[in-house]
Amino acid sequence: MTLPPLPDPHAIAVLALVVLALYLFSRERIAIETSSLFILVLLSSGFAVFPYVTAQGEHLEAVDFFNGFGHEALVAVSALMIAGSGLVRTGALEPLGRSLARLWKLSPAFSMLLTLIVGGFLSAFVNNVPIVVLLLPILISVSLRTGVTASGMLMPMGFATLVGGMSTTIGTSTNLLVVSVAADMGMRRLEMFDFFVPTAIVAGISIVYLWLIAPRLLPTRRGTLSDTSPRIFAAQLAVPEDSFGVDKALSELIEKTGGVLEVSRIMRSSGTFIQPLPDAIIRAGDRLLVNDTPENLKEFESALGATLYVGDNAVDEEHPLSDEGQQMAEIVVMQGSPLMGMTLRQLNFANRYQLLVLAIHRAGSVLETMREKLEQVHLQNGDILLVQGHNETIAETKRTGELLVLDATADLPHTDKALTALFIMAGIVIVAALGLAPIAISAVCGVLLMLVTRCLTWRQASLALSTQVVLIVVASLALGSALVKTGGAEYLAQVFVSIATGASPAVILSGLMLLMAILTNIVSNNAAAVIGTPIAISIAHQLPLDPEPFVIAVLFGANMSYATPMAYKTNLLVMNAGGYTFMDFVRVGVPLTIIVWLGLSLLLPSMYALG
Repeated sequence: MTLPPLPDPHAIAVLALVVLALYLFSRERIAIETSSLFILVLLSSGFAVFPYVTAQGEHLEAVDFFNGFGHEALVAVSALMIAGSGLVRTGALEPLGRSLARLWKLSPAFSMLLTLIVGGFLSAFVNNVPIVVLLLPILISVSLRTGVTASGMLMPMGFATLVGGMSTTIGTSTNLLVVSVAADMGMRRLEMFDFFVPTAIVAGISIVYLWLIAPRLLPTRRGTLSDTSPRIFAAQLAVPEDSFGVDKALSELIEKTGGVLEVSRIMRSSGTFIQPLPDAIIRAGDRLLVNDTPENLKEFESALGATLYVGDNAVDEEHPLSDEGQQMAEIVVMQGSPLMGMTLRQLNFANRYQLLVLAIHRAGSVLETMREKLEQVHLQNGDILLVQGHNETIAETKRTGELLVLDATADLPHTDKALTALFIMAGIVIVAALGLAPIAISAVCGVLLMLVTRCLTWRQASLALSTQVVLIVVASLALGSALVKTGGAEYLAQVFVSIATGASPAVILSGLMLLMAILTNIVSNNAAAVIGTPIAISIAHQLPLDPEPFVIAVLFGANMSYATPMAYKTNLLVMNAGGYTFMDFVRVGVPLTIIVWLGLSLLLPSMYALG
């Protein structure tokens, strides 16, 4: 094996920057947004300080690395994220959800298979996040009603949407990026269903695995909703004449209890209610409506010199605290949620939603349960809040669609705009599928229609955009461009071909796909796809062969985000909801990766007649 000579210093610097980027993207403690911006700044400033002229005499402008912000792939990805948010907020998929929920009562085994098929099929045309959001409440509900653990259902469902998303050019953001970058480099633009057949075959095999085998590989795990401790009770603190709180502002009472007291409403002796504003003056005879643990309620009673009541009865042995009407639920933090990046204190969560947070679950574990510390946690994508509140309050929160609520019912959010959103999304897909307009144009038109028809507000649309996705796409596009123009991609292709000397094109293609599959489970799938695409085209030119199958191999490999929970955002959603551990993903995801890789390694070369 003879390795090619090293490229020029600029190419070496770009290759080093790629290695640094992949390292930073794999660090959980560093925000991907920060890493992406850091790489983008290093790349652009480096070429500004050290100008570069290509072999063709073209001067490489440093500002060109910012072109990714206007790239059609990023426009399409962003527009589809917003359109998908419209489906979630309007409840456009609610009828399908209700039908699946009813089927579970008739045949759980068949219903599980149908759920996997439906999830995979829908993900071929809609980003899989809304699909997972649709199916999570249904499967959680089935688990709670039947007593069957949800851990055997949630991960297979999440993986089914990932497998299904590979089958069309718009199924995932990764697909869109690969197709666009390859087209920029002169390759034929892939049509929506160009690789549907091989992925449909492999998806069929994968779904059988996810249906029959994967649940048996998963140990029984307790989801966060099964955690019912500590319980919260609704009660009233009656303020007698000799109470500390008489003629004092509510803020003084809160301070007296160490800042723990949270009052939902104040009931006057006349039967009227007033809002619990900090400057509200408490009078003798008032009753403070509170929800808290028995220990805290007794402390409030003692600290304020108040009397604890439930209904018209003072709390005693004959009339103990009751949690009647109270309900446990989970609230999932996801892209587009008003909770993203905020703390419960900043949100004034308890007063705004009339719900109390019992615990925050992150990456499969309880992050914090102390009330004073809960208020300070910055919420992240994939976090799950375990909350308790009155069942009517939880039902109303679900109906508004502002938060993704999982509880023991199969009720899904629904608005009168649901049908409109569904038709708009269908129009986006059909226009792109028929080749009437590029997906970037049809998706942007769809977003405008959703805004005009009020399926979405501008605030909701802006929340649906992911800064993380935008920045990592732009940084990855910039790195990919730099690799191509400095000759770094050509060098990596030469190294890859040299290592694979003597191997058939089919084996080289399979090896490239496996490399991408490993990479995508360590770093961002979008980064792996965008950086891998120019390398794939260079490998094809080295052989020399048609670059199309090699580009598709990169697309397939970058989509195999099964082996780690951080590989894809929906993995984090099902991880927390199902109570999975890191090793659970390895246990189920690695065999799935092998199945998909081997299947596509056999089918793709036969499609393109590679020996």
